[in-house]
Amino acid sequence: MKANEQNFISLIKAGREEGILYVIETYGGLLKSVVNKRLSSFPDRAEECMNDIFFGIWQNIDRFDDTKGTFAAWACGAARLEAIDTLRKIQREKTTVALEDIEIPQEDAALLQTIEQELSEETEAVLGCLSEKDRELFQRIYVEEQDHETAGQVMGISKDNVYVRIFRGKKKIRKMFQSGRRINI
Repeated sequence: MKANEQNFISLIKAGREEGILYVIETYGGLLKSVVNKRLSSFPDRAEECMNDIFFGIWQNIDRFDDTKGTFAAWACGAARLEAIDTLRKIQREKTTVALEDIEIPQEDAALLQTIEQELSEETEAVLGCLSEKDRELFQRIYVEEQDHETAGQVMGISKDNVYVRIFRGKKKIRKMFQSGRRINI
């Protein structure tokens, strides 16, 4: 029996392949446009989604009620829902990573020590233009990250004097760099 617009639903209900082939030929383009609208970023998954849609139509043809709407509208609704489900699957796949796939970087102790030493030497060279007391103050505030008040208390300097020394020290460092003086490390 040849499938047509009047009998393709009854053919699918009877489990006859001609019915679903008619749906693929007649409504395939429409359903594909619904899928591509949602899965345009994932063209490789669109074909799989289309297969799921046709299988879903084959399995659930009994749910179609022609008194509630056309077959095209029902099939487009099924295609839209299947495309949304596919998007959800893709999202879950992206957020789920196997524990074996996670690579935890190991810190290279020798590299860290070398970097730390270089930074220390550079810091000393930059702070070389300051007095011993100002160098200690800069170390406490910018290297050890002490707040201004604590650094001042430890060194026996008032909070206001700490701010003045920091301001003047920054000015000296800036002047040193602007004059083009090279730092020897």
